[in-house]
Amino acid sequence: MLNAIPFWFLRHGQTDWNARGLSQGITDIPLNVEGRAQAMRAAEAFRGIAITTIIASPLSRALDTAQAVGAALGLPVQTDDDLMEVRFGEQEGEPMGDWYDDWIADRYTPEGAESFQQLRARAVAAINRATALAGPVLVVAHGAFWRAFRYEAGLVANIRTPNALPLRVEPPDGMGGGWRVTALGATEPH
Repeated sequence: MLNAIPFWFLRHGQTDWNARGLSQGITDIPLNVEGRAQAMRAAEAFRGIAITTIIASPLSRALDTAQAVGAALGLPVQTDDDLMEVRFGEQEGEPMGDWYDDWIADRYTPEGAESFQQLRARAVAAINRATALAGPVLVVAHGAFWRAFRYEAGLVANIRTPNALPLRVEPPDGMGGGWRVTALGATEPH
C-alpha cells in the first residue's frame, strides 16, 4: 500500500534509445543533447517550487536529470537502487512492441526480465521510502517504473509519460477521489 503523501515525479530526459523507440531497461544509456536540454528546462520549472529532498535512480539518465534540478535548487541528490528502471532482459535494446502490453497485463515476461508484478512491488517500496524522507520530495526515475506506480495508485498504467515533465502526485483526499497527477497546470488523464 502506498503512503498517502504527496510528492513530485520526474521521468529522466531523452536518450538516443528513447528517440529510436528502444527498450532501455537497466542498460545505462546517457542523456542525449535533447535530454540534457530537457533536464535544464525541468530544473528551471522547479525554481520557486518547494522541494526539500531529491531522490533518483542511479542510472545516469535519471541521476543526471536529478542533478540538474538539484543544482538549480541548491539541493543534493540521493539515490535508491529500487528506483531503477525494470530489467527488460532479452528485450533491452530491442524496439518497444506488442509484447509491452502483455508484459503490463502480466501475460508475458521477457527471458531474463523482471515481471510487471515484481516491478510494482519494488515501486511501492521505493516510493514509500522516498515519501518517508523530509518533504516535499522529488522522485526522478523511469517510464516503466512510473507505469508500475500508476497501476498501484489505481490509475491507468500504460500511459507514456513525456521525458522530463514535472508531475505533482497527490494521494486520495478522503472524499472518495483517487490519486491525482498534475502536469504543468493540467490534470493528467486517468
